[in-house]
Amino acid sequence: MTTLFDPIKVGALDLPNRIVMAPLTRNRSPGAVPGELAVTYYSQRASAGLLITEATAINHQGQGYANVPGLYAPDQLAGWKKVTDAVHAAGGRIVVQLWHVGRISHVRLQPGGGKPVAPSAIRAAAKTYLVNEDGSGAFDETSEPRALDIDEIPAIVEDYRRAAKAAVEEAGFDGVEIHAANGYLIDQFLRAGSNHRTDAYGGSIENRARFLFEVTKAVTAAVGGERTGIRLSPVTPANDASDPDPQPLFEHVAAHLAPYGLAYVHVIEGATGGDRDFRQGGQPFDYAAFRTAYRDAGGKAAWLVNNGYDAKLAEKAVADGTADLVAFGRLFISNPDLVERLKKGAELATPDNTTFYGGGAKGYIDYPSAA
Repeated sequence: MTTLFDPIKVGALDLPNRIVMAPLTRNRSPGAVPGELAVTYYSQRASAGLLITEATAINHQGQGYANVPGLYAPDQLAGWKKVTDAVHAAGGRIVVQLWHVGRISHVRLQPGGGKPVAPSAIRAAAKTYLVNEDGSGAFDETSEPRALDIDEIPAIVEDYRRAAKAAVEEAGFDGVEIHAANGYLIDQFLRAGSNHRTDAYGGSIENRARFLFEVTKAVTAAVGGERTGIRLSPVTPANDASDPDPQPLFEHVAAHLAPYGLAYVHVIEGATGGDRDFRQGGQPFDYAAFRTAYRDAGGKAAWLVNNGYDAKLAEKAVADGTADLVAFGRLFISNPDLVERLKKGAELATPDNTTFYGGGAKGYIDYPSAA
């Protein structure tokens, strides 16, 4: 019987176990540059089969929260290189999550104070994280976006390609994950609730998925499908994401991702934050049919599941073949040695949610390993 602790080959990566650290925004990279705290934070957690970094902006326009890292400037890449070197020295494997927030941003974070961009000029009922003049952090409403002109889209696709290539070749990452979930730019194009376009990128499912496939094609051409994962969230309402009929939309997405030879598909089940039973549309989302659509189209990527998994549920998913890998988020915040604790059945530390976003070492690198 397959267990969480069995090795697995995922694309170009040989993983020692099937426990993945999920991407977790922590807002501790001033100037969008990961520093020494990030070096310690990620290397402490290197026993995970795979580390997926916090979401990382592909360009300045793609930044939606204060003090999140980027991949578009030399000092950012140099900062990440220190992180990847430390993780590799500790025996780990690490991929970076490629991020463009689209409309989930604020004019204070945008180049020249401009409006955030989106498929359509529809303001999200969502919040973003800003840092005040006194250094304190707070959440504020997102700003009104503007609709992207169709001739602006190729440049964003190119920024995904450039960021992926730089991540692997300059920053030393083992691969990349395309963030196409949680109501950010790619997800905004996918969903009818945020995409009211009438051109080649709106209307039909085929058109709404066009941007996703253009990004996937560009990224896999840059670093190889075997070093590329993708994150999807079929029903989450995060950041005001909505679609009246997600099943055919995401089965179309799954089937058309198959030819890209991806390393893994990362699926958020239910609503981000642990509500596994959340649904959009008239029927519960059929995750088995979603996976079948991918497999029937020839997709061979590892299947990574996420959201509300504990040790028992994760073991069952791997044992019965529902998943190849399981991602844990908040538990990795407070348990840097989560793999060893799960293996021994040791007590798990509870994270302090008051230190999730912003700050310094407290609640970031000061959680001890089990004795």
